[in-house]
Amino acid sequence: MAAYLTETATPRRRILGIAGEPGAGKSTIARDLATQLGAALLPMDGYHLPQVRLVELGRRDRMGAPDTFDVDGFVGTLRELRVGGTVHAPSFDRETEEAVGDSIVIPPEAETVIVEGNYLLLDSGGWGEVAALLDAVFFVEVDHGIRLSRLIARHEHFGKTPDEARAWSLGPDEANARLIRATAARADHVIRLP
Repeated sequence: MAAYLTETATPRRRILGIAGEPGAGKSTIARDLATQLGAALLPMDGYHLPQVRLVELGRRDRMGAPDTFDVDGFVGTLRELRVGGTVHAPSFDRETEEAVGDSIVIPPEAETVIVEGNYLLLDSGGWGEVAALLDAVFFVEVDHGIRLSRLIARHEHFGKTPDEARAWSLGPDEANARLIRATAARADHVIRLP
């Protein structure tokens, strides 16, 4: 990926997307790549709707689905990144499961921004604008069993019981994974992990 960015260098800010199913490892890849390149990092998770809003909408039991995010806010941030200047964005606190407003600051001198998230390639529900705002999107694929094990472990780490973690991973997360998996064909490149 680093070679791809070097070969396609242009004077304008480059925005690279890393998409994949929950537990595929996209956050780790994005973080490592951003460190290696000295790039800014923008995770899509900061655009989760607040818990209280999800309850009001009756969507809390499927948090992580496409309609549980502020897609307009996310698209707006990507547009700001295209313009340049300082861009403020929210991060996501996994312990409270809430977004933390304006906790990410991307300075004007950031020539490369790595954006990672589930729905970068989705073409419905307002998400269709995202891919056009990215210079390239990599889709991360990993063995289903490995991905599921990682996902369950992550849910347990952040407070779910083993039974709750497995139920959430096989329920809402798997429903989202099927939707995300279907978007892989729209990626510029696929990264297959062992």
